[in-house]
Amino acid sequence: MRKLWIKDIVEKVDQTVTLAGWVANRRDHGKLVFIDLRDRSGVCQVVFGPWSGEDLYNQAQKLRNEWVIEIEGSIKKRPDNMVNADILTGTVEVEPKAMNILNESLTPPFPLDTDGYEIDEEIRMKYKYLDLRRERLQKNLLLRHRVIKFIRDYLDTKGFYEIETPILTKSTPEGARDYVVPSRLYHGTFYALPQSPQQYKQLLMASGAEKYFQIARCFRDEDTRGDRQPEFTQMDLEMSFVDQEEVMQLNEALLIALVQAVAPHKKIQQIPFPRITYKEAMEKYQTDRPDLRENKEDKNLLAFCWVVDFPFFEKTEEGGWTFTHNPFSQPKPEHVEKLIHKDGVENILTTQYDVVLNGFEIGGGSIRAHQPEILKKVFEIMGYEEGVVVKNFGHMLEAFAYGTPPHGGIAWGLDRLLAILQNEPNIREVIPFPKTGDARDLMMHAPAEIDKKQLDELGIDIQKNKK
Repeated sequence: MRKLWIKDIVEKVDQTVTLAGWVANRRDHGKLVFIDLRDRSGVCQVVFGPWSGEDLYNQAQKLRNEWVIEIEGSIKKRPDNMVNADILTGTVEVEPKAMNILNESLTPPFPLDTDGYEIDEEIRMKYKYLDLRRERLQKNLLLRHRVIKFIRDYLDTKGFYEIETPILTKSTPEGARDYVVPSRLYHGTFYALPQSPQQYKQLLMASGAEKYFQIARCFRDEDTRGDRQPEFTQMDLEMSFVDQEEVMQLNEALLIALVQAVAPHKKIQQIPFPRITYKEAMEKYQTDRPDLRENKEDKNLLAFCWVVDFPFFEKTEEGGWTFTHNPFSQPKPEHVEKLIHKDGVENILTTQYDVVLNGFEIGGGSIRAHQPEILKKVFEIMGYEEGVVVKNFGHMLEAFAYGTPPHGGIAWGLDRLLAILQNEPNIREVIPFPKTGDARDLMMHAPAEIDKKQLDELGIDIQKNKK
């Protein structure tokens, strides 16, 4: 008999069904044994009694929390005075006819019937496969699925292709440190894991894809920060033959439709989203990520805004120039000549646009440089010698020389958006298997040493830090 989702038993009164799941709770009341059976869809009450037969009743007395069982039983309507209004299946219960114990369980190291906030986070992360069984985190997984599915379906209707880009790529100076991967075949050379698909998505625009997106894994070897992860997920998007306004309008429409579809209990404070220049944001709010909520106590209030007109460059500690967002941006049209002539570098504005939600940047993008002379000039202002630029970005300059169209895009921090929609305190609560703030995986015990044979194959010697 085919397994039925627990949530569907309310429609099966007086029918015999097969259910499977985990024992969430067991209560022994003399001649009656009650268990709460849980699967992904919900919880139901199973009642063992004299009618169950001696063998089945004895089996029920052995059950413990988190044992995995399969039950064949009849769905019975509960008396009115026994209805449990707190659960979806509270109007019915199961009278079992047969049971199969599929797997036993050790006693879990922490309770699974709470929201889990009271439990030490490192213990939860060590046993994440158990932690994920709790209802709150199951809801987070479901929302993650629904958000990603909605994005895919929405962008498909707008003519976008979902295209995967490589994970093994080249280390280039784009801001954060790269995670590097040694090559076994070419000793002394390394791949890098992508900080973002930035270069590949621009090369896709050079290839004629015109409208691209992907749900992209990104990797940054950054210093410890509580709400930062070594690997995270972006919704990455790029479009050809567009200007800044078109990209912003598409993303704003997508965000509005997304909230209305997957979080209809949330209220968007202002539509269309207000727009603030970087200069205005810094002068008025002292941050380029202003929280514009009129009532910050309202957990279901979403205050989106756009921040625009960012400076292209900022001073380094050494007195030179570096980019504020990324080197691949296009200056605002009226600032292109300033860039080319290096005229008033501190006043050059870029086409960068950030979308901010409740005081957090959830996305950022720009219209991109698509002509080789613009990109060359950016690196020249930053003090890179031509040979270094060609070594690191020659592939981009060459692509731009073959008729790359004007293009622009954006990347959302998907984990941050999910955390805000779920009122979670940090992104670790919406990532299925997160790492600690100092980049450790407590469940898999990573990072870990590898054996000497692997090191020899890679041509690597490890030098221990000397104290």
